[in-house]
Amino acid sequence: MTDIVAGVEIPETTAVAEATSLLREMTGPLIFHHSRRVFLFGSLHARRLGLRPDPELLYLSAMFHDTGLSTPFSDTVQRFELDGADHARKFLLDRGFSKSAAEVVWTAVALHTTPGIPGRMGAETAATNYGVLTDAIGWGLDGLDGGQVDEIVAAHPRGEFKKEFLQEFVQGLRNRPDTTYGTVNADVLEHFVPGFRRTSMVQRINDAPWPN
Repeated sequence: MTDIVAGVEIPETTAVAEATSLLREMTGPLIFHHSRRVFLFGSLHARRLGLRPDPELLYLSAMFHDTGLSTPFSDTVQRFELDGADHARKFLLDRGFSKSAAEVVWTAVALHTTPGIPGRMGAETAATNYGVLTDAIGWGLDGLDGGQVDEIVAAHPRGEFKKEFLQEFVQGLRNRPDTTYGTVNADVLEHFVPGFRRTSMVQRINDAPWPN
């Protein structure tokens, strides 16, 4: 039976089914429901803006975009967005997707927290970012049909999303604080972690090993 939420069809492919199952194992209900809402909101924004993302690639981008918060990809300490992107790329390549398709998803995941740039890139990258912005901070919510929004939230409840989502970030980032330099992630640690002090670009320039 086709799964349709708010007029958006969930792609019926093996990779989608496997990613859905994997996300249930890798993350808790909060991130799982958030990721599904990101796909649904991103799809609605794409439709509104005349973008034509590949539904399967958009779904995989949305489902993997926060996996790096709880599951580092390797022993290399890196931004959680890169961990998630690396998880996604491996998932696609292991299942026979082309390198170009894997890079589309990698890019969408890697850039999903980067202000300003995703909307100027491919449809999958833009739509993933728009879905994230809508679910996290309410961006573009007033441009969506209220009935469709209600249907999405009914299918994938928010619960205590604001409080619990921020705590997911704290837990995922507090042991790798240096990776938050220059990103919105530093905002979370600065607010919640006592003693955290963000490094500024001014400090890095002044501390550079140059005489002038």
